Amino acid sequence: MVSGKTIAVTVPAYNEENQIGTVIESMPDFVDRIVIVNDGSEDNTAAVVKKYIENDKTETIEIKKPKVELEETAYNRADIVLYELRMEEESRYPEHEIYNDNSTDRIVLITEKNSGVGSAIAVGYKWCRDHAIDCTAVMAGDGQMDPNELLDIVKPVVERGIDYVKGNRLSHPAASVIVPQIRYFGNNVLSLMTKIASGYWSVSDTQTGYTAISLSALNRIPLYNIYHSYGCPNDILVKLNIANCTLIEVPTKPVYNVGEKSKMKILKVVPRISGLLIKSFFKRLWDKYLVDSFHPLFLMYFLGIIMGIINIPVTIKLVIEVLILGGHVNVGWYITFLLLTLFSFQSIGFGMWMDMQDNDKLEKTNK
Repeated sequence: MVSGKTIAVTVPAYNEENQIGTVIESMPDFVDRIVIVNDGSEDNTAAVVKKYIENDKTETIEIKKPKVELEETAYNRADIVLYELRMEEESRYPEHEIYNDNSTDRIVLITEKNSGVGSAIAVGYKWCRDHAIDCTAVMAGDGQMDPNELLDIVKPVVERGIDYVKGNRLSHPAASVIVPQIRYFGNNVLSLMTKIASGYWSVSDTQTGYTAISLSALNRIPLYNIYHSYGCPNDILVKLNIANCTLIEVPTKPVYNVGEKSKMKILKVVPRISGLLIKSFFKRLWDKYLVDSFHPLFLMYFLGIIMGIINIPVTIKLVIEVLILGGHVNVGWYITFLLLTLFSFQSIGFGMWMDMQDNDKLEKTNK
């Protein structure tokens, strides 16, 4: 526990038989539960974890699922409906099985059908939400996250009431040297796109998985449809922003060459996540700034994008007629092109400015 709050760490693991033991052994003493989600590993990851469970003698607090009062009164109808919705959502999670769920086991093993790292995190989050864990961190099963930094990750949640804390490896002075160049470039590109898509305009190193989330935030975002693959950190940020969750970044070290074997194909992942971010951007605008409460920035973005689309055939005509064929077009086409370009950029610019202003209150400083 930290400051009287329960702490759990969700560990997504796929084929980590050589690394998972190091992760378990190096876990700080203040962690109450280590929730390892075996994502359909084809090696001995599950067997290694089971052996640790059998030999673990750590004294820990008892944690049980909170009892739900199902007898309806004049005041608890909303709680009963929420419980029923959660039961309906069970089928939306990947098929999984909890190996042990004893109230005093420090290590919990959940095995799911191979579905991706995002799916494993969602299943781990679900266990922690269902057991009312105050703060849930995520650490990869490959040992790439320094356990000595975990306290800095969870403290803003338990002491300041921040909804989501994420590490920032890019803030380290040696990041550009330690992080492989293709990953460093890809991370920066995706971080820029995630700023726009998520509404957290000061966020960086969006691909890090070293995070901590509050119980309140777990209850406010739909865990069952977290993106299943490597775009899950970006998808979670969008979901958090729609739910108006506060966020903070803390400096962490980039860790590589500790025995991990990367399963990410960066040239395939970047285009896939880029598509996810484009869809997420429009979903955030629709859900947060139109359905939940109308905001002028929705209109600004909408008008700017529409005028940009209308400007495409105008631009194509000018390029073909003037630059390729060397001919001339009516001056009206030039005026149309200039006006559409100006108004499009102006509207999108105003939309971004209002977006930054509206979300500034959600991004907290690390002080």
